[in-house]
Amino acid sequence: MKKLLFAAIVAALASSAQAAQEPEAVFNRACGACHNGQLPMAPKKGDAAAWKPRLDKGMDTLVQHVTNGFNAMPPRGLCTDCSTEDYQAIIHWMAK
Repeated sequence: MKKLLFAAIVAALASSAQAAQEPEAVFNRACGACHNGQLPMAPKKGDAAAWKPRLDKGMDTLVQHVTNGFNAMPPRGLCTDCSTEDYQAIIHWMAK
């Protein structure tokens, strides 16, 4: 029983300490399907005018939208292994 508990703790710590993902790589595998212009409601990567009103709402709100889903965006935005920090980095990367 102790070994099982220890293994579960180690696994939890390993997953919480995972390195941040590269925003461009995440965009290419998860976000680009909608944020490359295919979905008119999704702000396109690099479109500062489309991103400004969203960024004005605050990063916490944007991350909450990604995490919970918003309008046509599914929960977690198709990135099931992204952390809050990953989402923040990807949002910044897409908005620039």
